[in-house]
Amino acid sequence: MTTSPSAHHPAGADPTPDAGPEPPADTPESARTARTARAHSFNAAAAQYAANRPSYPPALFDAIEDLTGRPLTGARVADVGAGTGIATALLHARGADVVAVEPGDGMAAQFRRALPGIPVIRGTGDDLPLADASVDLVTYAQAWHWTDPARAVPEALRVLRPGGALALWWNTDALDVPWIAEAAARIARHFDIDISAEKRNVDARAADPTGFLDFTRRTVRWSRRVPVDTHLANIGSHSVFLVHAADHTASFLAEEREHLFRAFPDGFVEEVYEVVLLLARIPG
Repeated sequence: MTTSPSAHHPAGADPTPDAGPEPPADTPESARTARTARAHSFNAAAAQYAANRPSYPPALFDAIEDLTGRPLTGARVADVGAGTGIATALLHARGADVVAVEPGDGMAAQFRRALPGIPVIRGTGDDLPLADASVDLVTYAQAWHWTDPARAVPEALRVLRPGGALALWWNTDALDVPWIAEAAARIARHFDIDISAEKRNVDARAADPTGFLDFTRRTVRWSRRVPVDTHLANIGSHSVFLVHAADHTASFLAEEREHLFRAFPDGFVEEVYEVVLLLARIPG
């Protein structure tokens, strides 16, 4: 695990991220509509998302415990934008008392099928359906970029108990790995993505533009070895793929499959990630 003392330097981001920060109020309506479509795109692909998205390494949760100064065991945690429950399940396994908050119909339904014993409440980070001072930790796994930080930060502060913490994290692709950088460039060209702009997802200045919160940043590097088709299903579950015309997405995935099988004839790839964690503690 590597640690950086400052939260104010962006890192290489996932080349198929799900969104940037909430657009300002003066953003053209067409851009806001497109972003809303991306936000809702997961509900029709919830099973694909649950089956193929990467998880998170134990070292991430070690880092959260280190930065908060308390174990997750027994902590009351709100996992916001919980999706299908990938992070929620891991927090629960560490002994946390977790409640999930998820706005999407399809994602919440998939969550309930996978984790019937963990409560999931419908809602968003901009308007948390939780009581004041009711949780020790608010977490956003791959989800903070769907919020309006001007609303989500005060909401997190409202529901946190004194001494609590807000933790945001993202799995980002390790772009220093040549095959991953080359794949990212192909995605950027095909879908006309500005990767440098997407890096703002993991920048503390975007996480809290007001600068009110004092984030500490840590980066945890990890990897998983998966079949090519699992890798393709993973990237295909990102909103940039889901909102494009089916033939446009399918043509890219078919070409990418051929490319990857030429590069990896055994049919397996090593996906390398850097989890970027931003954590801010609230005064006790």
